[in-house]
Amino acid sequence: MKIIIHESYEEMSVAAARVVAQTLNSKPNAVLGLATGSTPLSLYEELVRMHREEGLDFSQVTTFNLDEYVGLTRDHEQSYHYFMREHLFRHINISPTNIYIPSGTTDNYEAFCAWYERRIVECGGIDLQILGIGSDGHIAFNEPSSSLGSRTRIKTLAKITIEDNARFFEREADVPIYAITMGVGTILEARKIVLVANGKNKADAVAQAIEGPVTSMITASALQLHRDTEIYLDRAAAGNLKMIDYYDWIQAKGPAAPTTEHWRADEAHAQGTDAAAHAAREHSRETT
Repeated sequence: MKIIIHESYEEMSVAAARVVAQTLNSKPNAVLGLATGSTPLSLYEELVRMHREEGLDFSQVTTFNLDEYVGLTRDHEQSYHYFMREHLFRHINISPTNIYIPSGTTDNYEAFCAWYERRIVECGGIDLQILGIGSDGHIAFNEPSSSLGSRTRIKTLAKITIEDNARFFEREADVPIYAITMGVGTILEARKIVLVANGKNKADAVAQAIEGPVTSMITASALQLHRDTEIYLDRAAAGNLKMIDYYDWIQAKGPAAPTTEHWRADEAHAQGTDAAAHAAREHSRETT
């Protein structure tokens, strides 16, 4: 797990967007897992800017969203279909046929969830998954006590999640109490994960997810088990980390750290030196 701390939300968002761009530049037909909510908004704004000003290409990209409210239609202003269309999809050159978002109005949720899991596999699996984190430490809508091996399914939202999301609705009573969500196990199968978090209100959840025990009560803590996760924070969200000085130290010294290529070059040099020394010894024996 790599912890990257920036001084502001804007800097954090731009840095996370660069990871997405690097993924697309190295694999134009990448499969992205996408999140909604207020935190990734600036990340998406930066991707739109990169598309318009730098030619970042989404024409071959496939996307899978994490979740959707049960009962909201695609055109409901608080649905995640609407959110993604307004904040990302209508501003980039992605094919509508390559966009997958859980349905909040399907007639058979069990069958849909099974199909969603299969479709991710059929598309080659998720190359890069973007995540946010809830104030209770949840990822997607995997509320506390969710199985760390869970798959896409219907989940009842926790009271704190409903309260947190009430700001997006006219009344708290309008917030759906059920959602369809990728499971923790589904998320962990992504090849790379980027989690973004900002603000003091996320500091406790971030600290528990990064430095606490792996537990179903903080489903984001399961990311400790993932082989390639990067967590991008602003200074406020990082405020409760006990090892923040160490993370800052790593970030400062990281660019100078030896890479795999450096090790291979050093090994090749050492092997060459050993071979030269052996040849010199053999020549010395032959001339004496």
